[in-house]
Amino acid sequence: IGPGRLAGFAREAGVERFVHISAIGADLRSTSVYARTKAAGERAVRDAFPTVTILRPSVVFGPEDQFFNRFAAMAMIAPLLPMIGGGETRFQPVFVGDVADAAVKCLEDPATAGQTYELGGPRMYSFRELLELMLSEIGRKRWLVDLPFGLAALQARLMSILPNPPLTPDQVELLKSDNIVSSAAMSLASLDIVPTPVEIILPTYLDRFRRGGWSELRPRP
Repeated sequence: IGPGRLAGFAREAGVERFVHISAIGADLRSTSVYARTKAAGERAVRDAFPTVTILRPSVVFGPEDQFFNRFAAMAMIAPLLPMIGGGETRFQPVFVGDVADAAVKCLEDPATAGQTYELGGPRMYSFRELLELMLSEIGRKRWLVDLPFGLAALQARLMSILPNPPLTPDQVELLKSDNIVSSAAMSLASLDIVPTPVEIILPTYLDRFRRGGWSELRPRP
């Protein structure tokens, strides 16, 4: 069921507050299918439920995320990790718990009705820095190899024949733009939420990728 229909059903049922989770970079004019789809979803929800509150998170991290877990799993079997576009794309990872807190606050506070918030963590990282942080956490050394966007797009097209490709052409397209909170946007701070640093949360779930798994947990201060 599409987000617009869901919002319409909610309004018809008399629901007073509705929060829609989108993504930073949602834009109908984007060259990325993902970004255009997110923007279309936002528009459909607003048409059906004008007082909706929209949350646009950057990369969301947590125990079951599809970012750090995916690259940590790759690092267990691959001697190198590709730095698409040189690894310079910037991200502002946000903890899933903070996103949940933001959704609850928006549901409880009528003043957030009709507003859009961009959600990011306390600092920005380059793609390279995030992979270096992940590798440090799991105690593995891997080569980080620069991969130009053109070559990455070609590889992604070849991988498209796989049932669950590790990289898609649209993901390559997304990496051409930074994924960070706009300076003019309302954010977690606008909701009085202090964002949680990546460094605090990663040890709680990435240690399973270390050699020996949980048996090699490092002492924590």
